[in-house]
Amino acid sequence: MESPYKGKTGLRRLWNALGYSLAGFRAAYKHEDAFRQEAMLAALLIPLALWLPASLIGKALMISSVLIVLIVELINSAIEATVDRISLDSHRLAKRAKDIGSAAVLVSLLNVVTVWLLVLLA
Repeated sequence: MESPYKGKTGLRRLWNALGYSLAGFRAAYKHEDAFRQEAMLAALLIPLALWLPASLIGKALMISSVLIVLIVELINSAIEATVDRISLDSHRLAKRAKDIGSAAVLVSLLNVVTVWLLVLLA
């Protein structure tokens, strides 16, 4: 069965999508400690990237590496919420899904460190 919300098109669909996205940001900020911490880190690092002496491409790489962390954290939080919705029981596949999501966040954080070091030391 397809979602009843899938039939929306045009500006109505865009408006609805914006509302769902904002609700997602609010939910992540309210319920996910890691997202709050990473959002605060982004609030510090993005202005810092603009202020530091780097090329425009370097600044873009620094900022995008920080935004990738937020994107990956949002996806990880969605995976965790979905797994918890299915069952709160301990299961090896649930653990695997959550651990893989967590690993993705770690890789994105290591990417920030790598990009920032390469841009600033170049």
